[in-house]
Amino acid sequence: MNYELNSIGLDKKPSNTTVVVAMSGGVDSSTVAGMMKKDGYNVIGITLKLYDDGKEVAASKQCCSGQDIMDAKRVANKLNIDHKILYYQSKFKQSVIDNFVESYLKGETPIPCVQCNQTVKFRDLFEVSKDLKADAMITGHYVKSITNNNQTSMYRAIDENRDQSYFLFNTTKDQLNYLRFPLGGMLKNETREIAKKLNLNVSDKPDSQDICFVPNGDYASVIQKFNPEALQKGNIKNLDGKVIGVHDGIVNFTIGQRKGIKISDKEPLYVLKIDSKKNEILVGPKDKLGKKKIILNNLNLLTDIKEFENDIFVKVRSTGKLLDAKIDLCENNSAEVNLKTLEDGISPGQACVFYKKDNLGYKVLGGGWIKS
Repeated sequence: MNYELNSIGLDKKPSNTTVVVAMSGGVDSSTVAGMMKKDGYNVIGITLKLYDDGKEVAASKQCCSGQDIMDAKRVANKLNIDHKILYYQSKFKQSVIDNFVESYLKGETPIPCVQCNQTVKFRDLFEVSKDLKADAMITGHYVKSITNNNQTSMYRAIDENRDQSYFLFNTTKDQLNYLRFPLGGMLKNETREIAKKLNLNVSDKPDSQDICFVPNGDYASVIQKFNPEALQKGNIKNLDGKVIGVHDGIVNFTIGQRKGIKISDKEPLYVLKIDSKKNEILVGPKDKLGKKKIILNNLNLLTDIKEFENDIFVKVRSTGKLLDAKIDLCENNSAEVNLKTLEDGISPGQACVFYKKDNLGYKVLGGGWIKS
């Protein structure tokens, strides 16, 4: 028997539809769980324990802390839904933390949130959801997904200040067809209003700001904890190759950085290049930071390559603006990106995400990792 499509686009009554909601303990995922329950779906909430923070009840600005797990449990009890906690500390260390440390030691600037979404959240939780015979997996990410002919496309969220599409470029097509993002068409204040109407204890909870395993943003100390030899002194050179200072470890620097160089010059100095093999930092004036050509590897494409024939937009950092660009797809899953204008602070290890504007908004075509 056929029914009208339900609110998540499936040909079933909500009461016959099981959904897994990834519940981080924050207001967004808690609200999504409440919306699904209110609409009559069979909801299973799953919270991931990703690392041991050592402060189970302390207030924290980090996501996935011990406090968050307790908040998720309270929300599940309030909504009267099943709730499971999966202990993924070892998976998270292998897939995210080890990669984060290794990337910094190579002179890159990694994005652990992309790795986390790509691995433990979407790859592993995707498999768990399938094992639970769930019809869809729901998250509180601010992205839009639009399904036509059983194929789902990802778009930037309506709330551009909250848009998280940059962090989800590595989602696979299979995952995208299974995932749902109910908040993509909403503003953050609307989410909080729904949470208040549902009487959820997290309705006024502040957003997480720090990387979950990096307290107070002090990533150098985290790297030193996992690799005590990481903070080795080395030379700081200018564009003429002259040694003008000494650094306390390349992990303390990112491309485009100005603070922390601690060298006075006739004009402000910026980090232009990090040479991990020589353990050196190259610095120079701001006008040497701009780049137009970017080489990418490990591409993930979410659409037909025909969409790349015309000029498109790219984002080279999560907080960056959309840049006009031409993309040349190459062999070995790589690409060359040519920007129309110079862009500062492009760093290896970051993602370059592709967008194309159509009548539904800015569609995510995929992306790749910045190699050089």
